[in-house]
Amino acid sequence: MTSERPLVYAHRGASAQFAEHTRAAYLQALADGADGVECDVHLTRDQHLVLLHDPNLDRTSNGTGAVADRTLAELRELDFSSWKGARIPAEFGAVSQQLLTLPELLDLLADVGREVGLAIELKHPSPYQLRLEDTVLAVLEARGWEASSSRLGNVRVSFMSFDADAIRYLLARVPAEHVCMLVDDVQVEDVRTDLALGRFTGGAVANVLKAAQAEAEAILDGARTGLAGPGIGYVRNHPNRVRDWLSAGRRFRVWTVDEPDDVNHCLSVGVQEITTNRPAQVLRQVAAGVV
Repeated sequence: MTSERPLVYAHRGASAQFAEHTRAAYLQALADGADGVECDVHLTRDQHLVLLHDPNLDRTSNGTGAVADRTLAELRELDFSSWKGARIPAEFGAVSQQLLTLPELLDLLADVGREVGLAIELKHPSPYQLRLEDTVLAVLEARGWEASSSRLGNVRVSFMSFDADAIRYLLARVPAEHVCMLVDDVQVEDVRTDLALGRFTGGAVANVLKAAQAEAEAILDGARTGLAGPGIGYVRNHPNRVRDWLSAGRRFRVWTVDEPDDVNHCLSVGVQEITTNRPAQVLRQVAAGVV
């Protein structure tokens, strides 16, 4: 048995069960007992913060085009849940209620009746650049959030990004212990395949991403942020670096950990926070403390 289990964050809600980022996914994650939830934020054309991973609507809705080109009212007309093929219980709201803004997620968390974490990922590149960060902080401050403790009532708030400029901007405004530098390995072939790019374009994009990876690693090597956010593949591929960061006091928030073997690996390494699409399953495993 481990002396203290890792915290379990629900990645875009209980997104293995319901469509990611939807009301149903977050309500299920909270019902499952998740210690925290993770969300990605984008700005709409009229400057509302919506919870979506992609900059475009095509994958997770019946719409198309850029999120930034639509108003919130226009996005409300779209279906963000049916693509998953999961029936939504009536208590989790209608299909038309599944898109969430950041304030709406904060309302759900405020009503949960216990302490809960909220990990907000700032998605870049954004056409609104660092206005995204300013808007997130303004929304939180308007509700009573204080930067020094990064708490809003029962909610512990932390901020994450793969973008080094966004991280540096946040570090000037939020204590380092609440800021997470995300990092993962970049493989040229994966970039080409995932983005459907040709050999030369894919290689150019991969080079940009590899430079971003190196910059993220430098930030973590320099102990600029209190939280390190590597993917599970990165944790497995870089054991020495992981050990060094842990020894230097970085708190690890590893994503996306869905398989039992990966959970066991996190437990054996000493990871403090696990982000997963399957919070109920992972909570059972970490509670058992099996390594």
